[in-house]
Amino acid sequence: MLGLGREFKRLFGAERVRPFADGLTGGDQSLLELLDLQLLVQEGKAADIAAGRISAKDKPQRRLDAAVVWREVARRSGDAAALRKAAATAETACAGFDAARQPDAWARARCEQAFCTLLGAELFGDPELDAVAETAFREARTAARGGLSAPLADLGLAAVDARRQLAKGDAAAANAAAARFSAPIAALDALTRRFTAARGLAAEARLIRADLLCGWGARLQDEGLLKAALDDATLAVERLDSAYEPLTWARAEIARGQAMTLWGEAVGDIDAIAAGAAALATALDHLTRDHSPFDWARTQIALGQALQALGEASDDERAYERAVTCFDRAGLVLKDAPASPLRGLAASARAVCLARSAELTGDLAVLDAAEAAMKIELSNLRAGRDPAGWALAQVHLARLYEARLDITGKDRGERAAAITALDAAFEVFSEQGLRSLSIVAIDALSRLRRNASTEPRRAV
Repeated sequence: MLGLGREFKRLFGAERVRPFADGLTGGDQSLLELLDLQLLVQEGKAADIAAGRISAKDKPQRRLDAAVVWREVARRSGDAAALRKAAATAETACAGFDAARQPDAWARARCEQAFCTLLGAELFGDPELDAVAETAFREARTAARGGLSAPLADLGLAAVDARRQLAKGDAAAANAAAARFSAPIAALDALTRRFTAARGLAAEARLIRADLLCGWGARLQDEGLLKAALDDATLAVERLDSAYEPLTWARAEIARGQAMTLWGEAVGDIDAIAAGAAALATALDHLTRDHSPFDWARTQIALGQALQALGEASDDERAYERAVTCFDRAGLVLKDAPASPLRGLAASARAVCLARSAELTGDLAVLDAAEAAMKIELSNLRAGRDPAGWALAQVHLARLYEARLDITGKDRGERAAAITALDAAFEVFSEQGLRSLSIVAIDALSRLRRNASTEPRRAV
């Protein structure tokens, strides 16, 4: 499937792409996912040339097309420069449209600006950007008269509202937030015959909802929310053609595998966890690192988490080893994206897997490496920007200290260090309203203090 990108290279070659000023897709957004990252960058440059041509009569529209390409480049690569270029190009396109005479075109460009902002919040872990995106979506929704702009603005507003409530909302809030996606998804489905891009956008909308439901379900350990996420992702997979929509199909399969794994963990079904891991492995078979580095890294992390869950369910040390390999592979991409929350997630999960592996094998050298890596990762995290991520890293570091205590049976200051880290994490979780994570920190603190009180006193 994704070999089509390589076939484009063979047919056209880098030196033959340049004469095509309008690029390989001719402005058809639905064809972008057939291009690998290198060809996609070439497509962005071609779109810039087409928009800057003196003879171009529809410059704002061409600039909007270029912005869409550069946002996809940023999404696949995590490149801040590409995202800034996408946002600036969308802003220029918005300024070029007459809001009074071309309300839908202006609203579509404003939506593109907002989606660039949302992507920035996701890639770099800055939730303050959500408020900026919300303002842009509201302006676009007010101006929209029809076409794609109205459902896209509604979709963006639903996503921003769900993100805002995710940290503190309950199951009722999650279901209400998910219901807000139904109208824009139905509208995009209805527009698939008029706009070729609507089909892919409808699938993306379902995947956004599935991802948010997964986050809610994992935090609340709610089987119903996780099942709803699995249903959304499964429907997206069924409605996509892996031959013509390979990247969106792979993203949908990834979401399905993640939802299935989380649901299996929630209900204690090891077969469901294994099926989720198999789905993620299948997605990796159809997704290359060259085509979309960030999607590839996300899939490696998701597969690592699924293998970690299998290890927890079966006490299989080999599952933890394979999970560590997945996190290491993801690190090959994420080492160039130090600001990405994914980097901290991968590092934390890797530390936990190494701790469990060390507990099962009694290998202290594994713990030494995990502690060093975790401390380096903590030095790169900012508690002010990503408090929950920083607190999770503290919990995982405490887990490593606890593992050393369990293996050696000697306390050389590890217990006090673990308690200090957990106290700091609990304070953050409480401030953020993260009840389930607060319980994790409390349970770990209670376990450490209980074990300290039951240890026999040594004779002086």
